[in-house]
Amino acid sequence: MRMSDLSRSSGVSVTTIKYYLREGLLLPGRQLSATQAEYDENHLRRLRLIRALTGVRGLSVSATRQVLGALEEHSGDIHRLLGLSLGSIRLTGEQADDGPRGTAEQDEVDALIDELGWNVHKAAPARAALAETLTSLRNLGAPLDRRALVPYARLAERTAVLDIDQLDGIEDSLEVVERALLLTVLLEPALLALRRLAQENESARRHADG
Repeated sequence: MRMSDLSRSSGVSVTTIKYYLREGLLLPGRQLSATQAEYDENHLRRLRLIRALTGVRGLSVSATRQVLGALEEHSGDIHRLLGLSLGSIRLTGEQADDGPRGTAEQDEVDALIDELGWNVHKAAPARAALAETLTSLRNLGAPLDRRALVPYARLAERTAVLDIDQLDGIEDSLEVVERALLLTVLLEPALLALRRLAQENESARRHADG
């Protein structure tokens, strides 16, 4: 397909496609002449992945280039591909945000993960994010320990099974990563909305008259 066809199929403007080519995010097409190149389905899949990384996950062009390079390096390792694209695994050389490491809250998070029997890397950013949330709750006078988090963690575990189930049967690694990004990032507001709706329903069941 020509660039105009690639633009129409992907929904990305020709100007943006040319920018991605200049920045090395998108590989050049097969040259037909000095001014014309041909692109294929691989370009379309990669372009969709670039959009997911920049638009959905919100990565900069530089960070997207790093992620794409890492994805190519580990193309046969689905677990690592998902970790790199979703941000649960840091890129080589990426600065770690230690957050509240060494605090009681971080110890609680580590103990919770051990109690659940989860296989989660010690440097996973979500560990620090959860510890920061526990710190905020403590500072606001609403402390929460790991025992209170266990039922929520089990719900999250079941959600993760549903997430990963939807990736089964997809053989193309780029499509796996793109689908995982969309399911994880774009579905999160829907999950939050469902929680709010369920809370209203439960409140009505317990407290509403009539």
